[in-house]
Amino acid sequence: MRRPAIVNKGIELDARCIRIDGRPRVLLCASLFYFRLPREQWRARLEQVRASGYTCVDVYLPWNFHETAPGRWSFEGGRDVAAFLDLAHEAGLYVIARPGPYICSEWDGGALPAWLGLDPDLRVRQNEPRFLAQVTAWFDRVLPLLTARQYPAGGPVVMVQLENELDFFDCEDRTGYLTALRDQAIRHGITVPLIACAGQGDIEGATGNVPGVVPACNFYPDDDSPHIEAEVRRYTGLLADRGVPLLITETNRRHRTLRRLLASGASLIAPYLQSSGWNFGYTPSSGNWGNPGNFMSHGYDFGGYVSSTGAERPEYIQAQVLARVIDALGSRLALATPTVSRVEVTADFPTSSSASALDLQEGGRLVAVPNLGTAPGTAVVNGVPVAVAPDSCPLMLVDVPLRSWGCDTTLTLASADLVAATDGALAFSSEVPVTVVLGGTHVEIPAPTTGAPERTTVAGLTLVVLAPPDAARLRALDRDGTVRLTDVPPPQGTTPPAAVRAVRRRSAAAPEKPAGSHAVPPTLESLGVYRGRGTYRTTADLTGVDELLLVGAADIVDLSIAGRVQPPVAGFGAAQRIDVHEVTGNAPIEAVVEIWGHANFDDARLPALRLGALRGLGTLWAVRNVQDLSALWTVRGHWAGAPAPTRELGGWSSTRVGVPVTYTRDIRSTTVSALHLRGVVEPVRVTVDDGEPSTVHAEDPWVLLPAGTRQVAVTLPHHPSGGGLRAELLSLEPVTDWSCAVQDDELLTGFAAGKGPAQDIRLPLALEPGEEAWLDIDLPPSDDGFLVRLDGSQLRATGWAAGECVGRVWVGDRPAFSGGDPDVLWVPAGWSGLTLLLRGIDGQGDPELRRLWLESPNG
Repeated sequence: MRRPAIVNKGIELDARCIRIDGRPRVLLCASLFYFRLPREQWRARLEQVRASGYTCVDVYLPWNFHETAPGRWSFEGGRDVAAFLDLAHEAGLYVIARPGPYICSEWDGGALPAWLGLDPDLRVRQNEPRFLAQVTAWFDRVLPLLTARQYPAGGPVVMVQLENELDFFDCEDRTGYLTALRDQAIRHGITVPLIACAGQGDIEGATGNVPGVVPACNFYPDDDSPHIEAEVRRYTGLLADRGVPLLITETNRRHRTLRRLLASGASLIAPYLQSSGWNFGYTPSSGNWGNPGNFMSHGYDFGGYVSSTGAERPEYIQAQVLARVIDALGSRLALATPTVSRVEVTADFPTSSSASALDLQEGGRLVAVPNLGTAPGTAVVNGVPVAVAPDSCPLMLVDVPLRSWGCDTTLTLASADLVAATDGALAFSSEVPVTVVLGGTHVEIPAPTTGAPERTTVAGLTLVVLAPPDAARLRALDRDGTVRLTDVPPPQGTTPPAAVRAVRRRSAAAPEKPAGSHAVPPTLESLGVYRGRGTYRTTADLTGVDELLLVGAADIVDLSIAGRVQPPVAGFGAAQRIDVHEVTGNAPIEAVVEIWGHANFDDARLPALRLGALRGLGTLWAVRNVQDLSALWTVRGHWAGAPAPTRELGGWSSTRVGVPVTYTRDIRSTTVSALHLRGVVEPVRVTVDDGEPSTVHAEDPWVLLPAGTRQVAVTLPHHPSGGGLRAELLSLEPVTDWSCAVQDDELLTGFAAGKGPAQDIRLPLALEPGEEAWLDIDLPPSDDGFLVRLDGSQLRATGWAAGECVGRVWVGDRPAFSGGDPDVLWVPAGWSGLTLLLRGIDGQGDPELRRLWLESPNG
C-alpha cells in the first residue's frame, strides 16, 4: 500500500513526480558550494549553472566552517550563506540545502568540528545526548536561515537534507537519531520536504524509516556498465511503493549516464560535482580513497562541466542539450512511467542489458538507446535501422501523438533528441544522421554541422536538426522552423605560462604560541589547534636504543632526531619504526606536525581515518628489546583436541580452508609492549585476556599490550600454506617530557598578510631538509587570476593571497592525493600578491624551488 504524498504549500512529492506549485517537474541539479568559491564569484557561478539549463543547486552547509572554534560563530563575508541563497533565488534556481550535521564532501572532518573528539563520551552521528546537544547549537544557528528562505515564502529552498549517507556508518539507533534531527527541523519551521540520502542503496539505513523523512538515493555506477537501468528501475519501484519519486541526490557527471537515469524514472538528477570549486585554507580532508589513505587536494574537481576555476568544459553543452529535451517534453516527461522497454531494440554496439523506457503522459514512449562504445553504430528500433553516435544515449521518441503541438498525426519514430517543439515545427539535436517516421512517411535527415541546420518538411511539419553546439544555444523555434540562437560568447583568452624568478625572502619566521609542558605528546586539538600545526620538543636518552616506534601520528610529521631530519611521516596513524641506531646519548627530538584535514569518512583500517579522530604526534616509544614470538602458539578450533597442539602462528594444517582458527599464547613483558604481526594479508582478530576482540589489518598490524602477563588470541582464516605470518614483540619505553608550541591557521594567515624586512632574491632557492622560507611574490595584473605551479623538488608549500590561504602543494616524494590537480595553487582574479611558506623535506633529491609558473585558469 502506497503512503500518502508529501505536500507543503508549494512542493509536492508523490509516487510519480515532483510538483512545484502544482506543475510536474524533472529537476536537474548541480552541486555548487559557496564555501569553495570566492564570494565575488558567487553570482557568476550561479548564473553559469542556470545558463547550463539546470534548474537547481544542492548546497552543503558545513558546520565547522561556521563554528570556527567552540561557541565562535561566523556567517559573514565568505561565510554569508544567507546571501548566497538569496543570489540563487535571484538567478532563478531552486536549492536543496544540506546542513548535515555531517556532510562528507571530502571536507575537513565531514564538517564535524574537530573538538568534538576531545569528549570521550561524545559519540558522533549517534542518538546520544552530548552529540545532539552540539547539533542543536548548530541547527539553532543555521536552520532559521533556511526557514526564512523556503519555497514559496520568498526563497529558493525546496528540500532540506538531514545527515548524509548514514547507511555507510555504524549508527546504533538510526530511527532515534533521524527522529531527533527531523524534530529539530520541524521545530525551526522547516515545511519543505525533509530528505535523507542512501549512499549504497540502504534506504532504511539512511532514513531509519522515520515518518516525514523522504528517502533519496546516491548512485555512482561505472559509466560503461550495461546494468545501470535495472538497478535504478528497482529503486524507482521501491520508492513508488512508499509514495515518493526517485530522487537521485548524487551521481556521476556524464550526461550519457544521466540520460539513462532519466529514462529509468528519476525525477531529481543531481550529479556530483558538476560545478567544481576550491578547498581554501586548511579545509581538505584526509580520506580513504588511497591505499588505504590519501589527502584531498585543494582543487576540488572531479571533471564536472565547470572546472574549479570556472572554465566550461565540453560536457557543459551536453547539459544544455539535455535540459532542452526536458523542457520540450515538459509534463509528458515529468509524469511518465518507467518500464522495461517494450520497443524492440537491437544494436551492433555495446549497450544496456535491460534498456529503459518511459511511457509518456499523453501517449507514446521515450526510449534510451545508449552506445557504450567508442565507435558509431546502428540500432534497429521497431524494425527501423537508425544511426547512433559513439559515447551517446539518444532519447528516441516512439508512437508519440502530436496533437498538443498542433499536428493531428503521430511521430512513429525519431532517432534523435527532441529539443524544441511548436505548432508547425520540431527541432532535434544530433551529430549523426537522423531517422524520422512521421504519418507513415520515413525520412532520413543528414547529420548537421555547427551553424548549418538541416531541414525538411513532412506531413506539414518542418523538421530541423541542429548540431549539439547549436542546440545548446537554441533560444526559440518559430512555427516555420526558423531557429533563433543566443549569441556565441567571445572565446576566453589564454596566455602562455610565465616564469617567475624574482621573489623576496622574509628575514623573520612566523611566531609560535607556547602551549605548555606535557609528559606525553598531547593532541593538537587539546592545545586549541583545529587547523594548523604544532611543534613538539624534548630530549631523550637513546643509549642502547636502535629504533623508535611512533604510534598514532597524524597528519604530516616532520621529525628531527639529534639534528638529523627524517623523511616525513604521513601514515594516517599507523605505527612507524624509525631507525636511530647511529644516535647515542641524550638526543634532542623535534617534531613539526601539520593537520592536513580530519577524516571525512569512517575507515577502521587506520587510526587517523576514523571519523572524529584527533591529530598530533601520537606517542613516541623507545624500543628496548625485540623478541621473535612466531613459535609456541596453541591451536584451538577445527579438530584440534586436548591437550591443545602447539604450532607456529598460522602453521596448523587443515582441509577446512577459510574457516577461522585461533592461536593463543601467554605473553610476558615488564613494560608496555607492541605485538607486531608481520605478513598479515587478510584482517585477523586479536583478543587480549578477556577483552573485546580487535581487528588487525595489513595497513597497521600492531597491537599495544599493557605490562604484565597477557593471554593473546589471534583468530585468522585458515590457509593451508600458513600464509607466512610472523610475530614479534617490541618492549617499549615512552619518550616523555615534551614542550609544545602551536601555530593555528589564523596565526599563520595573519603573519602571511603582514609585512616585514625582506631581501630580494632570484630563484632557484635551495633549502636544507627541515629549513623553512617565507617568500613574497608580486603577481602581474590579470582579469582571470592565475594557477601557480611550483617547479622544484622535495618541498611543501602553503600559499596566501588577499588575506586568505589559497592552499598547499607537496612537490617530490609524497603520499597519495585525490580530487583536482594537487600541484597548483589558484589565485583568483582580484586577489593580489602571493606569499609562500616553503619547507624543505627529506627524500629523493635536494629541496629546491627553481621557479614559479603562472598559468591561465582558462587554459
